[in-house]
Amino acid sequence: MKRTIVFAVVVALSLAVGAAQDTPKVIDVEQLEDNLFVLRGQGGGGNTGVFVTTDGVVVVDTKNPGWGQPILEAIGELTTNPVTTLINTHSHGDHVSGNVAFATTVEFVAHATTKTNMEAMRPYTGRTEPPVNVFADTNGHGLPTRTFTDRLSLGSGADQIDLYYFGRAHTGGDAWVVFPALRTLHAGDAFLGKRVPFLDAENGGSGVAIPDTLQKAHDTIPNVDTIITGHSTQASWADLNEWAAFNRDFLEMVRTGRAAGRSVDEIANGWAVPAKYADYDPPNPASVRRNIRVIVDELEG
Repeated sequence: MKRTIVFAVVVALSLAVGAAQDTPKVIDVEQLEDNLFVLRGQGGGGNTGVFVTTDGVVVVDTKNPGWGQPILEAIGELTTNPVTTLINTHSHGDHVSGNVAFATTVEFVAHATTKTNMEAMRPYTGRTEPPVNVFADTNGHGLPTRTFTDRLSLGSGADQIDLYYFGRAHTGGDAWVVFPALRTLHAGDAFLGKRVPFLDAENGGSGVAIPDTLQKAHDTIPNVDTIITGHSTQASWADLNEWAAFNRDFLEMVRTGRAAGRSVDEIANGWAVPAKYADYDPPNPASVRRNIRVIVDELEG
């Protein structure tokens, strides 16, 4: 049976000038297994996974700018093992910006498309300003040093990690990070939580492909019980199957609306979360409209 222990590590970051301090960054550490933790933080961005192996620590995603050192200090409270590997599930700044705080000895791993996206740091769909490019000041330190295209395994035995790629979803390079011995998966924002997804077309995301990508992940990856989501609490394997269905239903709703001659706004104004997904978060109307526009552009582009 899983044991969940929640505690907080508070880190006050000193400003470069004077004795003033930045707003304290609070890391909440949730223990899923003896050697697997989820690190969250208000305003920190995506969920960080910490997997303590025999000889080192593997980190999955590193939150917003300025959160790398708090993550490292939180890890130091959990183990004396050094961080050896850092995996990024995708390229968004709220999942990769903390990379720059990690040592040069760390191996940075991501899908090949994610590396390309991280090097470019393009604006996200629906936003005009580019994200903060933390790598511009590090001469590229923190960018992926090892990439994969379809499948990659790291370590062995109880320390093994399996990386999968099934196609476009939230972005064009979403990695699925599996800890087989613990029957647990970190999905990043390919499954950010039970809510309307964020489809980042500028970085390869797809509202047309995402249902099939999610279904392939569910139908292909074996022996997983628990999913670490990108921005919510843990989900079950059945939840992933439902999440694929939710996105498939949304896609078909847009197809039907366009076939009937309705505009993006008309489709958005006429949609509500179906009753069978009653436990999903209330949708943001702007996000719904944006996703419909992404899908329409794909279908008709």
